[in-house]
Amino acid sequence: MKSLRIHSGKVAPLDRMNVDTDQIIPKQFLKRIERTGYGDFLFYDWRFTSGGTAKPDFVLNSPKYRDASILLARRNFGCGSSREHAAWALSDYGFRVVIAPSFADIFFSNSSKNGLLTVVLSEAQVDDLFRRTESANGCSLTIDVENLCLYDAAGWKAVFSMDPFRRKCLLEGLDDIALTLKTETAIGRYERERQAPWLRSP
Repeated sequence: MKSLRIHSGKVAPLDRMNVDTDQIIPKQFLKRIERTGYGDFLFYDWRFTSGGTAKPDFVLNSPKYRDASILLARRNFGCGSSREHAAWALSDYGFRVVIAPSFADIFFSNSSKNGLLTVVLSEAQVDDLFRRTESANGCSLTIDVENLCLYDAAGWKAVFSMDPFRRKCLLEGLDDIALTLKTETAIGRYERERQAPWLRSP
């Protein structure tokens, strides 16, 4: 997965709580066998009519928030089923960071394993960011994973916490496969040296 150290981008405000994974990526798109291409179907039922026409009142269809790479949401984001496709869809659409007061546990874990940073801020801080996105120019933020802080050009700043192991993986771009490959030499040595029990001498 791609490493993430410092990211700067525009914020898209999704002013909804309890956003579940079936809204993030609806079930009808889960039969795809690829891990890419899900961005086209992100929030599909909210973004489009049944005929496939974009709904102008949905935030991601607004020109103001076009090319946003940071999603701002309310508490309990990513609840519902445990589909990893939700993290894939957000990343494939172009989001690198999701900010909310809280996340569903499985979505939180899936995100970190796919290079999508989830930042937990207080309700008051999230409220403040929503207000900032309403300005004429919107809101842009810089997220610094190395120093665990985020800030804007106007002097607004907040800090966040992160599990050290999860932070290391994100900084180095290590998913579960890459972590395993880091011990490839030791695994190979074990495979060469081990002897199956049925081949051992009595």
